[in-house]
Amino acid sequence: MASAVTWIVFATTLILFLGLTLAGRDFYGILRVSRSATKNQIKKAYRKLAKELHPDVNQDQEAGERFQDLAAAYEVLSDDEKRRIYDARGEEGLKQGDFGGGDPFSSFFGDFSFFGGGGSREQHREMPKGGDVIVDLDVTLEELYSGNFVEVCRYKPVPKPAPGTRKCNCRQEMVTTQLGPGRFQMMQQQVCDDCPNVRMVQEEKLLEIEIEPGMRDGQEYPFVAEGEPHIDGEPGDLRFRINQLKHSKFERRGDDLYTNVTINLVDALNGFEIEIPHLDNRKVKVVREKITWPGAVIRKKHEGMPNYENNNVKGTLFIAVDVAFPKGELSKEEKESIKHILNQESAYRIYNGLQGY
Repeated sequence: MASAVTWIVFATTLILFLGLTLAGRDFYGILRVSRSATKNQIKKAYRKLAKELHPDVNQDQEAGERFQDLAAAYEVLSDDEKRRIYDARGEEGLKQGDFGGGDPFSSFFGDFSFFGGGGSREQHREMPKGGDVIVDLDVTLEELYSGNFVEVCRYKPVPKPAPGTRKCNCRQEMVTTQLGPGRFQMMQQQVCDDCPNVRMVQEEKLLEIEIEPGMRDGQEYPFVAEGEPHIDGEPGDLRFRINQLKHSKFERRGDDLYTNVTINLVDALNGFEIEIPHLDNRKVKVVREKITWPGAVIRKKHEGMPNYENNNVKGTLFIAVDVAFPKGELSKEEKESIKHILNQESAYRIYNGLQGY
């Protein structure tokens, strides 16, 4: 009886194992997202994991294998049709060869400049290359604080087959010419190949740019091979350059934020409690119970901009306080009352206030 139970358990385990094997890889598990994850959530998860596992960064063999799985998972789950088939029939439901052979990482991130490497680009330096295109992308401080996805329509010239042939791959070669018996001459000559003719056609392409929290003014977001084409080589790159727009309430300096608030004289003497709307619509409470002088600076740690390399770290919010003094005249009795309440001695002092600047 015990033997029969053992065989049943073994058979059940084997069936489950074979079922998982036939079903293929768990792409949701690889990306560490739920089956209901949105496309933006899938992209953010892929980008985060790819930074850790890409071969240019992590030389571990296991990391390389995991990156291949990650690339396959992203290619399937970021495509609506492939994801629908995968959800219905698993990896086996997809046609063999539809994914896993390319590198969606390069099209999603552009090039690998933030890794310090160039991937296969370094292996083809001798290839002619089209011009790079740099486009300024206006981004609000709110987007740089919370992150966002921006879609940009790109009209790009694409080579298409055309009738006839053209001269291509032209190069200088040494050619030997016989002038007579035992007489030869060597001279340099241009040699070209015959290539199929092409014509340039404008095509529309929708590019999606991820504005990551903490990105900085002037930072570039590259797309490899989306620049100007080269008829005999590879196209250049398209780089979007972050242009941080001015903000009406905050100024950014590195990861720190600066703002000003104005209070009245009563609050300056008695203390105050205010709420400052932040870039993500939260309310930052500022409480001060002692006297506040004009120009006083209040610091709120961890309320600045998120750090680009580590979003869990945030800068400081600096709040400079201005005091609005009342207008009008005070009566003699009011003046005496103020003197009595403040009980201040005369503190006239004449000095060079610009020293040290």
